[in-house]
Amino acid sequence: QVQLVESGGGSVQAGGSLRLTCAASGTIARISSMGWYRQAPGKQRELAARITFTGDTDYAESLKGRCNISRNKLRNTVYLQMNSLEPEDTAVYYCNVQHLGTNYWGQGTQVTVSS
Repeated sequence: QVQLVESGGGSVQAGGSLRLTCAASGTIARISSMGWYRQAPGKQRELAARITFTGDTDYAESLKGRCNISRNKLRNTVYLQMNSLEPEDTAVYYCNVQHLGTNYWGQGTQVTVSS
């Protein structure tokens, strides 16, 4: 079983920055990927960014150039640095970890960007 603890959400003005952190703990053998999904009101959950065990990264098209995802393998922690935030980035951000074929989700952290 894997537990996820998220931190770093909050409220910022447009153009501001936030850094999301997600730490995984528990009986961890091999995490294949860690990342963040987001869900805005009335919309489906979508990928924000993820990083694989080998360091490959994927970003939502709207976040490319404004965000950077990184990972500390020793600490099983993933970071999402978000810059130049826009009101359209307002959403609940959920940490996601894929471990031995199972998806684990965090409880979600709210990111609110005001214009």
